[in-house]
Amino acid sequence: MRIFLAITLLFLNTSSFAQDESLLQYVKPIIGTDKMGHTYPGATVPFGAVQLSPETDTLSYEVDGHYNKDIYKYCAGYQYDDKTIVGFSHTHFSGTGHSDLGDFLIMPTIGKLQLNPGTADHPESGFRSGYAHANEVADADYYKVLLDKYKILAELTATTRVGFHQYTFPKSDQVHIILDAVYGIYNYPDKNVWTYIRIENDTLITGYRQTTGWAKTRTVYFAMVFSKPFKEYGFQNGSKKEVYRGFWNKFNTSKNFPEMAGTQIRAYFDFKTEEGEKIRIKFAISPVSNFNALENLHTETPAWDFDAVKKRGQALWEQELSKIQITADKETKENFYTSMYHAFINPTIYMDVNGEYRGLDQNTHKATGFTNYTTFSLWDTHRALHPLFNIIQPGRNADMISSMLAHYDQSAEKMLPIWSNSANENWCMIGYHAVSVISDAVVKGNTGFDPNRALDACITMAKHENYDGLGYYMKLGYVPEDKNGSSVSNTLEYAYDDWCIAQMAQKLGRQEVYREFIKRSENYKNVYDPTSGFMRPRMSDGSFKKDFDVLNTDEPGFIEGNSWNYSLYVPHAPAELIKLMGGNKRFTPHLDSLFTMQLPDSFFANTEDITRDGIIGNYVHGNEPSHHVAYLYNWTDEPWKTQDHVRMILRKMYLPTPAGLSGNDDCGQMSAWYILSALGFYPVAPGSENYSLGSPAIDKATLHLENGKTFTVTAKNQGDKNVYVRKVMLNGKTLDRDYITHTEIMNGGELVFFMSYKHKK
Repeated sequence: MRIFLAITLLFLNTSSFAQDESLLQYVKPIIGTDKMGHTYPGATVPFGAVQLSPETDTLSYEVDGHYNKDIYKYCAGYQYDDKTIVGFSHTHFSGTGHSDLGDFLIMPTIGKLQLNPGTADHPESGFRSGYAHANEVADADYYKVLLDKYKILAELTATTRVGFHQYTFPKSDQVHIILDAVYGIYNYPDKNVWTYIRIENDTLITGYRQTTGWAKTRTVYFAMVFSKPFKEYGFQNGSKKEVYRGFWNKFNTSKNFPEMAGTQIRAYFDFKTEEGEKIRIKFAISPVSNFNALENLHTETPAWDFDAVKKRGQALWEQELSKIQITADKETKENFYTSMYHAFINPTIYMDVNGEYRGLDQNTHKATGFTNYTTFSLWDTHRALHPLFNIIQPGRNADMISSMLAHYDQSAEKMLPIWSNSANENWCMIGYHAVSVISDAVVKGNTGFDPNRALDACITMAKHENYDGLGYYMKLGYVPEDKNGSSVSNTLEYAYDDWCIAQMAQKLGRQEVYREFIKRSENYKNVYDPTSGFMRPRMSDGSFKKDFDVLNTDEPGFIEGNSWNYSLYVPHAPAELIKLMGGNKRFTPHLDSLFTMQLPDSFFANTEDITRDGIIGNYVHGNEPSHHVAYLYNWTDEPWKTQDHVRMILRKMYLPTPAGLSGNDDCGQMSAWYILSALGFYPVAPGSENYSLGSPAIDKATLHLENGKTFTVTAKNQGDKNVYVRKVMLNGKTLDRDYITHTEIMNGGELVFFMSYKHKK
């Protein structure tokens, strides 16, 4: 059985790879937050279930029954420009364009008890506090901030399933620690279905919270323990008046009563402190039960040594970061290792220390032979994150696929995950890209699961007629716009996924399946309009949609992109696409114009996920469908433009400053693009063995592979101006092609780029 890494390395203090310096110094969780505020600076271990972070406001998802556009900035709960903190909650998404979570907010206070958070413009009206970035520190698995209102120093660290709080207080007889079970991210009045809090004794509290929202049936159990007994405690129950309350009115349940249930509960615990006294809290979560949460707590944090827990967590990060050691300037190192940090946050562990987890069928299951994961943002992460895992995290990636197959087994619809979290399918975005992740692993020989069983699941997925226009796609060879939305985007992404199934079938010797799906993979041709030279929405009668704007990102037929970008989305057949669009002489100028034209703001005004910060010309790097586009020059007669454009994107879209990312990190996809491109190669079509070569931005990188071998990338004479590749050598021999294979990487060796300020003609 694979033992999940954070347990096997729980007591590691050093990396297993020799190195001259700690890589943690280059991880900048605050600097790495994206421009939309969708990443967070809190405490987590690699792939941890607990992601403990500050929350800076309490906006509602809706206002007067309508969507509140301001909520979009709070996908991760933290906004760098906000001036107040309302508390610290235990679960977050990293870099997503939609949200949930924010479970169990804790806030320490002093003075008069206030059980409402107050407002940003009047923080004195509630328990929130001002803070200053000068008094804020964010490192891997550590966060510290001074709460100005109370002069309380807050420190956070975490294990996989336990958030560890340490609060240093001034002398006071009126110390309160608030447990807010009302707060949530993308919150609204009816999001909390039910909450239960139980006082076990004067240091231990247990309970659970069930919410609806993006995930319809999500339940989180907890066990919370204080380092010293509280004097008194109480509850505020803001739940709607219940028609039937039973006979509970015989008790005063608001103070010193051992349990409370409802939908809008805040609890408080009172203490007395001396000057400089520390109160610590260990807060464990579980998807299964309070008992399991308590077992998680005792197993992962048996003692009260905050610094020891922090040290172990940071040793885990050092271990993960050390899998790729680079030589580069300080700015590149900060971008690179912050990207690795972001890439190793999701997917997240979703099982207790005893292997139990809640399944998609809402029953308790036990993971046997694998570690169960959740948080699969597959429309994003199939492109680069999972291919990166196949190189440096193959064991984890195989377990992630086993988790997807468990999802399939438990699914009422018999489907692989689309966008799943916490025993729920969220149905977000399009395609069925779990098959890309599975195919990429099978083709590359990373099969810590039954590949034929996985292929069968992929085939079933690809023939699910009532899923998002797929029935029309199978019948007509495209998704018609008058029958289903996002028709062109869906058609193109289905065609790529079909190609992935074909590659997997060919690898496994299932030729009949290969022939069926390689034919389906050509369906991208059915939405190409030769009269306009673009992919275009097509109607069920075979005609193309009459009114059509190739630049509008809100155009019918497309999702999170426009036709100009999506017309280049045939990652599995670039040579055929170039031929379809008129050959090099027509295709290359089309590709050039993508980067040089100026896209007016009006063309993306109605698209939240596309902002000016993420655009170069009309190339939208801040969103995923274009992430392979700069590499398409490798299929033209001007491959040097790939080298030039990749380095330009690396330089413009990733900055070591607050709001340094150009768009949503999307659970690590944006960061994985940076890592692979900075190394000098990129998977244009996951499901293939090949990685397209670009222009490395590092001087040297050593990849420590799980098979015990090392693969080294060296870029001789590279610099800001020396972005062009004069020659490439693999293991001492000149490489006469513009790609490298997965097998060549995993066999170990050295890839050497010889760089120049002039491109080859």
